[in-house]
Amino acid sequence: MARVKRSYVDGTYGQLHYRIAQPEKPSSLPPLYCLHQSPKCGLEFETLMGVIGNERVVVAPDYPGYGQSDKPPEEHLATVPAYAEACWQVADALGHDTIALFGNHTGSKVATEMAGTRPGHVGNIAMVSAALLSDEERAFFADYFTPIPLDEAGTRFSTMWQRIVERRGPGTSLEMLAQSMMMNLLGGEEYEWGHAAAFSFAEPFEEALKTLPNRITILNPADDLTDCTRRAIPLMRNGQVIECPEWGYNFMDVWPEEVAALLKSHL
Repeated sequence: MARVKRSYVDGTYGQLHYRIAQPEKPSSLPPLYCLHQSPKCGLEFETLMGVIGNERVVVAPDYPGYGQSDKPPEEHLATVPAYAEACWQVADALGHDTIALFGNHTGSKVATEMAGTRPGHVGNIAMVSAALLSDEERAFFADYFTPIPLDEAGTRFSTMWQRIVERRGPGTSLEMLAQSMMMNLLGGEEYEWGHAAAFSFAEPFEEALKTLPNRITILNPADDLTDCTRRAIPLMRNGQVIECPEWGYNFMDVWPEEVAALLKSHL
């Protein structure tokens, strides 16, 4: 397992935190940037990074307001384009000109925005799920992810934990669930800004799937987006959806070697 290190670079709203793993010998493969879901952070890739980092440089930034990165001063500044810009700021600081991308849920949208804003500087793209939602589905998820006010009964935290446990994937340990909960808490009072940013990026994401020249591979595990992810199949000009019915939430922690091998064959 490659060692995963942590550091900071300066971003638009303060410091940007990132994780990085790299092989002992230089690699000809472009650095792989891992882009997290909401309301998590780069920590969700750490186990996987230890495997991938044996063969190539792999970086997992925290978006502004998540993990250990400083937050924007106002919610309207927390957008998918802002998250993409922050990830490019990390890449620029590290001297990474051309990169590959792996996005998870919200990170899928960040990946397409990164590719669209810097054509020619992104190679292949892989993503977990594609939130191509109907109006009804979008309204449901927007309501589901409405921030829960703090109260002395701890309703926000008990609801978070209940949802995490209900959605645990095959093979997920209690320790993995606790880490998922901890990442949620790092978002503070702004923990749902990322979901709102993702929901408002529906049309640009669909257009990107239709027009980006990059090869796009979408992993489709058994999660809340399984059915709508298949809507991407007729849209992509250069891509495929790979069904992963045996995988659920936390699959990158449960099967990191298998995920790394799949990504290696497509990135």
